[in-house]
Amino acid sequence: MMSTLARPFALLGVLLLMQVQALSPANAQIADREVPQSREQATLSYAPVVEQAAPAVVNIFTAKKVVQRRRPTLFDDPFFQRFFGPELGFQFGPRQKERVQNSLGSGVIVRGDGLIVTNNHVIEGADEIKVVLHDRREFSAKIIGTDERTDLAVLRLEGPPGNLPVLDLADSDSVKVGDMVLAIGNPFGVGQTVTSGIVSALARTQLAGNGSDLNFFIQTDAAINPGNSGGALVGLDGRLVGINTAIFSKSGGSMGIGFAIPSNMVRAVVNGVVKGGRLVRPWIGAAGRPVTADIANSLGLDRPGGVIIEDVYPGSAAERAGLKRGDIVLAVNGHEVRDATALKFRIATTPLGEVVPLRIWRQGRMQALKLEIEAPPEFPARNQQELAGRHPLTGAVVVNMSPALGDELGIDPFKRGVMVLQIRRGAPADKIGLRPGDFIRRVNGSEIGLVQDLVTVFSRPASAWDIAIERQGRELSERFEG
Repeated sequence: MMSTLARPFALLGVLLLMQVQALSPANAQIADREVPQSREQATLSYAPVVEQAAPAVVNIFTAKKVVQRRRPTLFDDPFFQRFFGPELGFQFGPRQKERVQNSLGSGVIVRGDGLIVTNNHVIEGADEIKVVLHDRREFSAKIIGTDERTDLAVLRLEGPPGNLPVLDLADSDSVKVGDMVLAIGNPFGVGQTVTSGIVSALARTQLAGNGSDLNFFIQTDAAINPGNSGGALVGLDGRLVGINTAIFSKSGGSMGIGFAIPSNMVRAVVNGVVKGGRLVRPWIGAAGRPVTADIANSLGLDRPGGVIIEDVYPGSAAERAGLKRGDIVLAVNGHEVRDATALKFRIATTPLGEVVPLRIWRQGRMQALKLEIEAPPEFPARNQQELAGRHPLTGAVVVNMSPALGDELGIDPFKRGVMVLQIRRGAPADKIGLRPGDFIRRVNGSEIGLVQDLVTVFSRPASAWDIAIERQGRELSERFEG
């Protein structure tokens, strides 16, 4: 056991060793750090960060009306209604019952005029939204815009007061694995709560149960629980690095694996919604798949990574930049690209009109291209129409597919042709089993590329109709008598 006299000398030795290590080349990056000189300096506390950030994190309460159908009972039978009906004073309750469903979440004030960011799933379907500020003041809020693909929603307080606390957005690309972060929200409705942890991983693109193609999450072990959704993930500089959105859990509570939407995506969605009223997502007109180890070896790459281009849309920004099938995109604007989702994230967070450098691998050597970021084109024009006349597709609302429409509907923007948008209930198109999302490929041997082609074919009388449609990648053909 160390004696009482030996302890000060041991402590001095530790301090000297720390200073030597601080001055060594291997530790040059921390040479400016000093050993605490006082008790106050040695006491670690997140209180200053919390005091700065917490007032800008709000609680969100939503209410929506849902209709529940009552299961039929014996007394619903017409025979019993005859003897025990309302006219005789018997009431058994309506078959449908309306109730109010409440939910809670969190949000972050990002602008002084009352603009709030939260998760789309927090306010989805809400008839009423109430926001409670850090100082307990309550305000109604309206939805400015939503984006299901990123699970973000933008709200605005109705009649906001002046001098609202605001949380500034950090550059999420500067976040590193191991950085300390704080999660602020309202878990389980207990009230505003702060938890701490580190950034466990970056660029998580595969999240089970999330069907979005724009997953690019910050993973953290800071405790995130139900009710934290839409809350803030904050760096130690007090700025927003992400919006908490999901957890990995087998019990419904935190298991140390939480996910946040990076602040750069938050910024892109907020700017897009506020400027245009509807989010227009950047699009380059190229699609591909991840480079596997086998592909990397066959093409001379030292390791797997990047996206091998399989399709380039005619006339798109990718084609104008010189991108070709077989090229491997390795980096966008200096940021490494590991898979197709990472490529989409980099494009989606770049402002429209900006020109960014691409680093690609082509025919065994590295090359550089310049790509202009643009909105997906609406070409051909959608020409939405409801089909009429005496034929099997009467009552179907059809539209010309375009990259803009594909992005708007969240389907493959490379799809071309005439798509069924909706179907009038009870119409002939409904009776033959046509579905929204079907593509009409041929009618009586005529190829259908545009809505006008379809209208022209159905304007000619016929004794029978041979119709070929594409449904979920499969072609289905059927003959209908006229």
